[in-house]
Amino acid sequence: MSAKSSVSVLSLGNMGTALAAALVRAGHATTVWNRTAAKTGPLVAQGATPAETAADAVTASPLVIACLTHNDTVRALFEPLAAELRGRTLVNTTNGTPAQARELAAWAAKHDIRYVDAGIMAIPPMIATPGAYVLYSGDRAAYETHRETLAALADTKWVGENAGLAALWDLSLLTGMYGMVMGVAQAFAMTGAAGVPPKEFAPLLSEWIIAMVHGNVPGTAAALESGRHLTDVSSLEVNQAAFPNLLAAFADAGVSDELFAGVQPLLDRAVAEGHGADGLSRLAELLRRD
Repeated sequence: MSAKSSVSVLSLGNMGTALAAALVRAGHATTVWNRTAAKTGPLVAQGATPAETAADAVTASPLVIACLTHNDTVRALFEPLAAELRGRTLVNTTNGTPAQARELAAWAAKHDIRYVDAGIMAIPPMIATPGAYVLYSGDRAAYETHRETLAALADTKWVGENAGLAALWDLSLLTGMYGMVMGVAQAFAMTGAAGVPPKEFAPLLSEWIIAMVHGNVPGTAAALESGRHLTDVSSLEVNQAAFPNLLAAFADAGVSDELFAGVQPLLDRAVAEGHGADGLSRLAELLRRD
């Protein structure tokens, strides 16, 4: 597929608009469609072609990129267009779950539609800039056919032929982000309650988090790969004994513990099940419900 092949982008929220604009800048013939037609105006001014209907947008290009609010909307939009999509590639960048991605892939396969799921690891202003990347999974041949075109959006990262893998990686990365963000919020709530200026505390917090992430992520991965969780650094038993101090400090400061309330029961269970000498990496296994 030529780097200047045509592509259609359906739904022009902030992210969809950013994707379409990047494709136009890269020289691709880009057709755009949105339920509110006025949203196509700025992109048309940049060189995109507006489509009057979703069907027109689909039939305009061999590559169709969807960027909607949620996957139920994707089904509602594209199920009536199965005939128009036949033989084309649908790249779904809509945020969803792995199960939803697999369901869409199964539906697409029944209609001879080549389906690729995508997880965008960037905010709209980051599209087509260094550091942004998109996770892809599903139909490998379709991905390879259009990879050069997709590269106009961001760095491309293939994660597997199971269509749900892009969503799995996406949501798992976001889980790590939310854990960090929530911890930062709790830390600032604690220091703020004591009158510590945020700018005074921020440098140490930033350095601490970077150091912890730098060591913890690869260390946890290595422990999970090997199945060896024993540690002489910070055992689950030590953390179980120390964690009540955090909860007590939250209470004393008048800070809610709702972000951390579930940690103590998990530590208690880990020790009760005989993992007291293990490191925190063991918790990744204990969190699996099976």
